[in-house]
Amino acid sequence: MAKKKQNTDKYLAQNRKARFNYAIAETFEAGLSLTGTEIKSVRSGQITIGDGFVTIHDGNAMLTNVNIASYEQGNQFNVDPIRSRQLLLHKHEIATLSKAASEAGVTIVPLKVYLKHGFAKVLIGIGRGKKKYDKREDIKRRDQERELRRRLKN
Repeated sequence: MAKKKQNTDKYLAQNRKARFNYAIAETFEAGLSLTGTEIKSVRSGQITIGDGFVTIHDGNAMLTNVNIASYEQGNQFNVDPIRSRQLLLHKHEIATLSKAASEAGVTIVPLKVYLKHGFAKVLIGIGRGKKKYDKREDIKRRDQERELRRRLKN
């Protein structure tokens, strides 16, 4: 019997505002370095990435300002919910992120958190902040597409 492919369409957390606030140029898949109680909280969906961002310190990519709720049965093994967590990336990927982050107006944001083969993964994107008129154009384009789909349906 063949193994079933694991479906990664189910995300544990998703940053919906990231694509609205930033023009995402490039994405990377990174592993998360978590403790035992943190991975249990992540698997139960107790993670929020809305305010998160990625920083580069001493050749390491760190996921900052992401809240992983304390595991209820974790007692003394629980850690600070908002601590910085290391992202597991290759050196050339970290170099690319570091170069991009040094530019003005560029932010590295987490887009999605999901499980892949039992490991927690984060999809991060290099984003340049959008101006107000860019956001208005996106809203107008989305409304036009919705209206077009509605007309084609009828």
